[in-house]
Amino acid sequence: MAEAAASGKSGKVVITNIGLLLSGDIDRPILDADTIVINDGIIVAVGKAKDCDMAHAQTTIDAHQTCVAPGLIDSHVHPVFGDWTPRQNQIGWIDSTMHGGVTTMISAGEVHLPGRPKDIVGLKALAITAQRAFDNFRPGGVKVLAGAPVIEKGMVEQDFKELAEAGVSLLGEVGLGSVKAGYEAKEMVAWARKYGIQSTIHTGGPSIPGSGLIDKDVVLEADADVIGHINGGHTALSEQHVCELCEKSSRAIEIVHNGNEKVAIAAAQAALQLKCPHRVILGTDGPAGSGVQPLGMLRLISLLSSLGNIPAELAFCFATGNTARIRKLNCGLIEVGRDADFVFMDRAQHTAGRDLLDSVQRGDIPGVGMVMIDGIVRCGRSRNTPPATTIPSMSAQA
Repeated sequence: MAEAAASGKSGKVVITNIGLLLSGDIDRPILDADTIVINDGIIVAVGKAKDCDMAHAQTTIDAHQTCVAPGLIDSHVHPVFGDWTPRQNQIGWIDSTMHGGVTTMISAGEVHLPGRPKDIVGLKALAITAQRAFDNFRPGGVKVLAGAPVIEKGMVEQDFKELAEAGVSLLGEVGLGSVKAGYEAKEMVAWARKYGIQSTIHTGGPSIPGSGLIDKDVVLEADADVIGHINGGHTALSEQHVCELCEKSSRAIEIVHNGNEKVAIAAAQAALQLKCPHRVILGTDGPAGSGVQPLGMLRLISLLSSLGNIPAELAFCFATGNTARIRKLNCGLIEVGRDADFVFMDRAQHTAGRDLLDSVQRGDIPGVGMVMIDGIVRCGRSRNTPPATTIPSMSAQA
């Protein structure tokens, strides 16, 4: 697939012999299908082998009865430039996370840039630069949606209009800058929404210098599109207040790896009890002071499934289709017309689980055998997960 990666076109790819197909759709998490057909990075067929046109494929992948799932979407990251994080002075963190099954990342603000500008001209310039840079460069093939300005006092409606016209579609965490009052945030969130910019609000105690407590009342008044790290990043609100947010707000409920694990479980269970599991999305909130977690998304899925008693197939939907729909992405679901972004998994070697889903529900993370982005294989057996019991094989047309 090296030639395909260089050209950016996958050609026709057929994936056969799939043992478990996770759809990403929380209303139908498991598909009765064993074959996927891809053309130039887009899914063109999903079904049984006998019903799919598999002729003239440039590449054929035999899944060997392992699991294929949509590539994981990390809804909350803090990139800076390229594949470097100054917070940990580490190179290659995005590529390393791809080895954990992540194919798309969404910035919650480029807040770790040394000397990050906080004047209005500077913050807009940084957002536009980050958006442009990651649009042009994909570390490890990962799609990084970046350019998320942290709003500051003094911004006016025209600033949001200019950002949108320049291609910015996200706001960084509301509350990491000087805007912390609910009424101020509400006005700016409304301006952003007017111009098609999606907003996320910080929830919980302060995380970096300059941030502060954002309590439930501020979150409710601001009415941002995503309740960012509802389980704290790192310090969480009380379980009572978190459950109140789930009940009183209709916005996305974002749970992160770098937050309070007990509150993460409470939030997910509250969403299930309120019959709104489609609102739950997952992220890592990394890189952070706690480090870089290449397997953070898999660990969070395993945590919610094993300790939260949530079926593993639903937890995978939190990290894929739910996020795709809320973030308006063309990935995250295995259906015709979607981007061919997949993670191939199997139970880890020597897990007590009888299969992949059972192993995750027991608390083990799966082994990643292959990652595909836009129909192009970006890695084989992961260098970071435990080795999968079985891995897929690939053959190319001569």
